[in-house]
Amino acid sequence: MSDSASAHTPASSPDNVLNFWFKEITPRQWFVKDLQFDALITDRFGDLHKSAVAGELETWRTTSHGALAEIIILDQFSRNMYRDSPEAFAADPQALELARLAVDKGQDKEIKDSDKLAFLYMPFMHSESKEMHEMAVKLFNQPGLEQNYEFELKHKVIIDRFGRYPHRNQVLGRQSTPEEEEFLKEKGSSF
Repeated sequence: MSDSASAHTPASSPDNVLNFWFKEITPRQWFVKDLQFDALITDRFGDLHKSAVAGELETWRTTSHGALAEIIILDQFSRNMYRDSPEAFAADPQALELARLAVDKGQDKEIKDSDKLAFLYMPFMHSESKEMHEMAVKLFNQPGLEQNYEFELKHKVIIDRFGRYPHRNQVLGRQSTPEEEEFLKEKGSSF
């Protein structure tokens, strides 16, 4: 299939990604572990995810909705497609860079829907960088994002305390410290 032909397939458009994420599925599905849902994303968007990881969706970044769609592919779809494996987090640096670029360009100001804006900012929350969490607190602290702001504050406490998310240690092959092991026994220690 030629590049021009593949560029017009339904799964390869930002609108297809955004319609799926914000209209076809329910918000409950965003954060619940559901292997059937993970398989659906893999089947429907697996090739597009590969293209995003390879940096082949650069033209999407010219619009706020295109940037948001690419961020969702890298940040959210990765977590579904590669659940419980290191690959779930492998595209986080790319997603964060795209989110930073979108904020630098002011594309976040073009997004009026709070759910969509939250997903544009999500790579900041998923980061294990204290600096990125300082930025995340500022970004999420705005009307319409109150619930996300509260979640960001909870995430930031963990990063400030440990410098990383201990609940990722096992999947990423990292050794947990005794303090992290105790923390992981607490209810709500992982997201």
